[in-house]
This record gives sequence, structure tokens and C-alpha cells, in this order.
Amino acid sequence: MESITILGATGSIGTSTLEVIARHSTRYRLHALTGRRRIELLAEQCVNFRPARAVVPDGVAAARLRQLVGTLPLQIDCGPEALCEVAEEAQIVMAAIVGAAGLPSVLAAVRRGRRVLLANKEALVMGGQFFVDAVNAHGATLLPIDSEHNAIFQCMPRGRDASMAADGVDRIVLTASGGPFRQLTQEKLAHVTPDEACAHPNWVMGRKISVDSATMMNKGLELIEARWLFDVPADRIDVLIHPQSVIHSMVSYVDGSVIAQLGNPDMRTPIAHALAYPERIEAGVRPLDLAQIATLQFETPDLQRFPCLRLAREALSSGGSSAAILNAANEVAVEAFLTGTIGFLAIARTVEATLNALSAETPRSIDHLFEIDAAARRQAHREMESLR
Repeated sequence: MESITILGATGSIGTSTLEVIARHSTRYRLHALTGRRRIELLAEQCVNFRPARAVVPDGVAAARLRQLVGTLPLQIDCGPEALCEVAEEAQIVMAAIVGAAGLPSVLAAVRRGRRVLLANKEALVMGGQFFVDAVNAHGATLLPIDSEHNAIFQCMPRGRDASMAADGVDRIVLTASGGPFRQLTQEKLAHVTPDEACAHPNWVMGRKISVDSATMMNKGLELIEARWLFDVPADRIDVLIHPQSVIHSMVSYVDGSVIAQLGNPDMRTPIAHALAYPERIEAGVRPLDLAQIATLQFETPDLQRFPCLRLAREALSSGGSSAAILNAANEVAVEAFLTGTIGFLAIARTVEATLNALSAETPRSIDHLFEIDAAARRQAHREMESLR
């Protein structure tokens, strides 16, 4: 049996991973589960799946978890160091902590040469070359969980090891649903609520990533992630809106062929693919019925309606710390929108103003990268104050 740690077990990716593992209980053994806010759910998961360890943010959460699980033989720890420990100890690590907070534990797993199932796109958006260099230096296995990048992985001739020139790859095409506001006017966008932004038409996701989907920043972050995952120049990565979310992404070849990965919009498919790779295992996902779907639509993204996609591409082109600044400012702005501090349109304005206010520099180390991240967050708060 292979041991697995799930970083971010109580989020949508974490719970979906547990659903897949439950179908293959003789193949995988839970080493550790981690959670931040939903301690009651984490306790339920610990009772059902019996991991050896659980990690929560602080002593208060640890005491609450112990109270809920009673005498269950479970080692409960708290804090960032414990997160890194459980990431180092398992053979497989599902990296599903949202945002920059997930980077240290993912890096800890990479530096131990573990098999990392990467759902935390911010690790590559922030870390870029640092992260890729660490994967290569320590012999870690990196498998993408985002449905788009997992689809590309499946469509590339040799997964992440494909060389565009040698293997005849021309372009990568990331598909996007367009989110809940695909056809909304700018006037109406100014008044949308957090609940409306989180009501994704196709996917069940956490609130932060749902807002990112609504602004299409999610696709911008995925564009940056694809550049590093597959070593693809930015000008060879396209984004195409596909409202049905059936084609999860495509790879175009120099002979005119286009290979696409199709499936119902269910994260259990890429999770199962990465868990068992290169084998295939059952995931509990219903078969795709193309006759019932009947029509597949495509359109070019409207960068007036979705300026975050433009900002992400510009940050990738600028290089240096631009992507880290973009990510930090977006995390601050999305949190402010979700708490009702700013409006929906102010998310992109905050990100753009922060990028314009700070000079991109070449990160010298991971510590320096987090200093840049902190400075960008402070600047984003200042920009939001000026926008009110």
C-alpha cells in the first residue's frame, strides 16, 4: 500500500481525493490529513479514514479536533512546520492548500523526492523556476491535478517530459468555462455579489477559486502554471472559452492534428489519473454521453470583460517577480471581495494597480520570494484603500 498525505483535506479537492481513495482502500493508506477552518469535517474524515496524523493551524483547533475524535489513535499537531513534516513523510502528497500558504509544504515534499499531485497552482505561479529546479534537483515526480493541466499532460506525447520541437507540438490550448458572468455587461458586473460569483455553472469548487473563475484570473494563473509545467513559451499557449467544460484542454501538433481530453466536469477524474499514473483506476465518475451533450461551443475570451486574464499574460511576459506580485494582489483582493470590502470590478483594478506600483525583480531565494509576496500584499491593501 502507498502512503498518502492530503494537504488541504477539507477543501473540494481534498474531499474528492478521499472519495477516490475510498474506492481503492487496499491500494492507498492515509498517512496524514490537514485542514484549516472546517475542523468538524476534518474530525469526521479522521474517524472514517484513520490517518496516523492530522495537522491544524493552532492549539485551539488542535484541542477542538481532539475533543471531536475522542480516543481515536491520532497524532494531532499544529503549525507550518508540522505541515512540512507530514508532506515529507508520505510517498504521495496531494497538494491542495489554496494560495501562497501551500508553497512551503509542497516544496518540502519536492525536496524529499516525493510524488506530488499538484492542485496548488500558486506554487508554480509564485515559485516558477525555483520550483521547477527543485523538482529536477531532487528527483520528485510532479503530476498536475488541475483539470486543464492534467488534460494537457494526457495529450502530450510524453507527459511533462515532452519537448515541443522534438515531438511536433505546436501549441497548447487551455479551455475555460467562462464562469458565471461570461455574458454579463460591465454595468451588471459592478453589482454582482460573492454568492453569485461562487455559483459556478459546471464545477463544484471552493470560494476563492470560484471567484478566480468568475474573473478568469484562474485561467491566467493556469496559463503561468502551464508555462512552467510543460516548459512552453507564453506565446504558444492559447485560452479558449468552452462553456460546456467537456473538453478540458487540447494540444495542437505541427501536422494539423489536435488531441483533446474529454470528460464530465468532475475533479475525481484527474485525481484518479494522477494517483494511479501510469495505470487507470475507477473514479466514480459517470461516463460521458456526447449524444446527450450534442453541441460543443467555443469562443475567444473578451479581455474587456476579463482584464485579469490580460494581466496574467502581461505578468508572465514581464518575468521576474511579476507573477508572484500578481498572485499576492489577487489573493488580497479576492478575500476583500468575499468579505464585502470591495466590489467585483475592484479585484482587477487592485491587481493592476499593485503591478504598476511595484518593480519586478529577480527572486534570489524562496525567502526573498516570500518577502516580495508580503510587500505585494501590503501594496494591494494600500491600493484598495485608494479605490474606495
